[in-house]
Amino acid sequence: MQLSPEWHAAIEAEGESPVPPYPHRRTRPAGIVELIGIFRRNIVGTFSAADYHNPLIHARYGLLDVYTVNDPALVQEAFQAQHAAFQAKTPQMRHALRPLLGDGLFVSDGALWAERRAAVAPIVHAARMPRFAPVMVETIAEWAAHWRSLGPGAEIDALAEMAELTAEVISRTVFGRRLGRRFTSEVVRGFADYQATVDQLDLLSLIRAPDWVPRPQGRAARRALGRVHRVIDTILDLHARGEGDADAMISQLFAARDRAGRPFDRTAIRNEAIVLFMAGHETTANTLAWAWYLISRAPRVRRKLDAELDALPRDRPPGLEDLPALRFTRAVIEETLRLYPPVPILGRQAVAEGVIGGTTVRRGALVLVCPFMLHRRPAIWSMPDHFVPERFDPRLAPRPAKYAYIPFAIGPRICPGMVFGLTEAVLALASLAREFELELAPGHEVAIQARLTLRPGARLPMRLRPRHAA
Repeated sequence: MQLSPEWHAAIEAEGESPVPPYPHRRTRPAGIVELIGIFRRNIVGTFSAADYHNPLIHARYGLLDVYTVNDPALVQEAFQAQHAAFQAKTPQMRHALRPLLGDGLFVSDGALWAERRAAVAPIVHAARMPRFAPVMVETIAEWAAHWRSLGPGAEIDALAEMAELTAEVISRTVFGRRLGRRFTSEVVRGFADYQATVDQLDLLSLIRAPDWVPRPQGRAARRALGRVHRVIDTILDLHARGEGDADAMISQLFAARDRAGRPFDRTAIRNEAIVLFMAGHETTANTLAWAWYLISRAPRVRRKLDAELDALPRDRPPGLEDLPALRFTRAVIEETLRLYPPVPILGRQAVAEGVIGGTTVRRGALVLVCPFMLHRRPAIWSMPDHFVPERFDPRLAPRPAKYAYIPFAIGPRICPGMVFGLTEAVLALASLAREFELELAPGHEVAIQARLTLRPGARLPMRLRPRHAA
């Protein structure tokens, strides 16, 4: 959203807004071989400096037409108004994730997607937050105690810490407190190994190879896949024997029915349980890791955050009832999501011909929206590369346009767990930042790593500083 120079000047008078790292924006054309190399290293690095200014970008790779939508009105056209034509996930996403998720909600489309969405969306609906929030608060409090035990000046890997924290939260929520505690670390290792080894580039799609042509994964990816499936199957067995919690999300999956009133089969329950875990784990972890880094580079933001958190009741950790008072904390999270959306590229494949901005998009073409680029388009956002949380503070600025800010996707395929993820991130930041400051370890350079999700590198070494003397 465009805010006036006077508005920004007033904010900057309180302290400078940093410009955190972003991938190199090339200023010259690149051939297909160079682009493939860039894509394998960093998927958001494929866009040029000129692309950030264009509303619609068309490119042809082999036999494949690719349209990247970079304008709010065109995003609405493609992902909302023409959802039926542009609903399928890209071949790359389907072939990377189908071995893991099967026909799960994230990669299905058509009637099956609609049926699964109708069953899964109520499980993570905002109305259920009063059931989920106590698990979040309990787990975050355990993390605060763990950090206290490390002592002042201890060095942690903030990315790994946030990954473990959010894994515990989603594991206890999806699988229940008892089973979640037992199996979290094993599930996380399997997911991490799979993402690190799966091939994220589907070269066969460049020659329009049909889906039935095999895309074999490497041995390491297959091993990680087997580990995830075995542990989820074990959890389902234990839950079916009565060892789970009635409030766990998998209890709701066992109770779910399709439109004909039939229960989901065992494979469908496993697939949707994996989708819920994957959607609620790494995305929130990456957001929190980026937030810690950004706050450490912005003293003005840290001061405002401290003032808000110090006004909370001191006799208990922040909870669901405190969310209305955590407006700046939420603004920090939302600005973090603007700069570093967890899923940096949203991809669809046209299942029917459509029209975007007057341009005909034929069946089989790819339609992409890159939130990373859309959120930094100069025509939409003032100071687009700067970290300015105040732009999301409802006391200081209007809300961004609906289709200009899409960290959780948009349209019928918007993330059903959006409220869950935002609530968890705000409560985790509020609870931990009330007690601790994190400083980047000297000499460490943060660099964007973008494969399936957007991360601040492989690790984020930071030093713990208690805010209040014991």
